[in-house]
Amino acid sequence: MISVALLSRPGLMDPMKSLLARELPGVTVASWSEAAARDAELAVCWKPEPGALAAMPKLKLIHSIAAGVDNILSDPTVPDVPLCRIVDPGITAAMTEFVLWGTLYIHRDFDRVISNARDGRWQRYDQRAAKDTRVGILGLGELGTDAARRLVDLGFAVSGWSRSPKQLAGVRTFSGTDALDPFLSETDILVSLLPLTSSTVGLLDAARLSRLPKGAALILCSRGEHVVMDDLVALLRSRHLRGAVLDVFEQEPLPSDHPLWREPGVLVTPHMAAIASWETIAQQVAENARRLLRGETLLNVVDRARGY
Repeated sequence: MISVALLSRPGLMDPMKSLLARELPGVTVASWSEAAARDAELAVCWKPEPGALAAMPKLKLIHSIAAGVDNILSDPTVPDVPLCRIVDPGITAAMTEFVLWGTLYIHRDFDRVISNARDGRWQRYDQRAAKDTRVGILGLGELGTDAARRLVDLGFAVSGWSRSPKQLAGVRTFSGTDALDPFLSETDILVSLLPLTSSTVGLLDAARLSRLPKGAALILCSRGEHVVMDDLVALLRSRHLRGAVLDVFEQEPLPSDHPLWREPGVLVTPHMAAIASWETIAQQVAENARRLLRGETLLNVVDRARGY
């Protein structure tokens, strides 16, 4: 039977030990703090220490516990073995719920009403039809496509940007670097659902965020590294941007003394938009372990050149 190492901050993946033991009878599972982890053949990871994977001479497979693998590929010493990710339909549904909620939170002025309520201020705002709010989805992969379709169903004016051309019913689509600025200039609520790659780190800086119309808002539920946070804060304070819902950050958990917690117009949520269950993760990791042992094609293998 295969041996497994769990590479993450201490305690994070403790639930995986019993679940993998159930899925793979006879499996050996060790946390990175245990000596046995170095000799494991399968590494299950979330933000492993730099150089950790390279220190595993028997490694045959690396498995992320999430849909994204940027937390693994950020280490240039990662060995050239197959890298797989989690694909869970439940994640798509959960992310779409979060995007719909965030859009309605801004569109129906709940952000302003909640702020007013803290001060005991009764103030109603003019209601707008959904068709008069332009929602732009940055990234039209599986997550972005599903969110865009549901927003269309609710009557919003939806556009989407992707690296390569795509067509979606009811969605105005843009593609390629040259189309990014025009896309942003026609977006009232920007939803970032891009994967994190070398080309998307810092993509939303002052220049790009300034392309959004005055009074626009941001919903960030992809990766914190997509946004230059100081630039975002500056645009919020200048009133060019109305507000932001931020679910992901370069440093997580976000420290309790971080100024974003108290920045007017910003709502911080604790990376909760879409989370696969430990049971689903264990099942998919175990299936790929069995396939590896049988010499069969692995599921959800990452194209390292693309980063997803």
